[in-house]
Amino acid sequence: MNIPTLSQAETYLSEAQALNPGPWVQHSIWAARAAQAIAAHHPDIDPAAAYILGLLHDIGRRVGVTGMRHTLDGYRFLQSQGFEDAARSCLTHSFPIKDVAFITGKWDGSAAELRFVEDYLTRIEYTVYDRLIQLADTVALPSGFCLIEQRFVDVTLRYGFNVHTLQKWRAFLDLRQEFEAAIHCSIYAVLPGVVENTFGELRGNVE
Repeated sequence: MNIPTLSQAETYLSEAQALNPGPWVQHSIWAARAAQAIAAHHPDIDPAAAYILGLLHDIGRRVGVTGMRHTLDGYRFLQSQGFEDAARSCLTHSFPIKDVAFITGKWDGSAAELRFVEDYLTRIEYTVYDRLIQLADTVALPSGFCLIEQRFVDVTLRYGFNVHTLQKWRAFLDLRQEFEAAIHCSIYAVLPGVVENTFGELRGNVE
């Protein structure tokens, strides 16, 4: 697989954090941990590679505060470094359905860039690694692992709800079921602290 070493990936993330500090960095670390934890129980996935892909899935945010264009910025950056397999995870992680109509929020790049994304998604078939990073992205907050539904709310509060949102949620839920069938247990069973991180704040507010 054509991906950076762990040391290179950590360097890229550190450089990106200096360029554009924000909670996205901790989210990326938790997504990497989620990918690794699920991969450790999957017969066809290398946990070390999964961790690196998760760590870099949002690396496009290195260019600044953007919306969905970060997927293309990450792809371009890792392509420029010669890491095609890591680059594709940047572009595919936000598209559980291979259709640019399912962009979260509004596209903040050019029309030509959107056509590139559309053409790219049309040309490829998702690998198990692409699907894993899509899933890992949906169970990771900057504070730790969470229920997929909590992440749905987190994203929707920031980007809004549109006619495709429910279908996209269903696609992510189908993805969870796909991986649970492969690892023979709930994904939450392999994500330590998910209950505490999801419900801890609520428990703390009970009088």
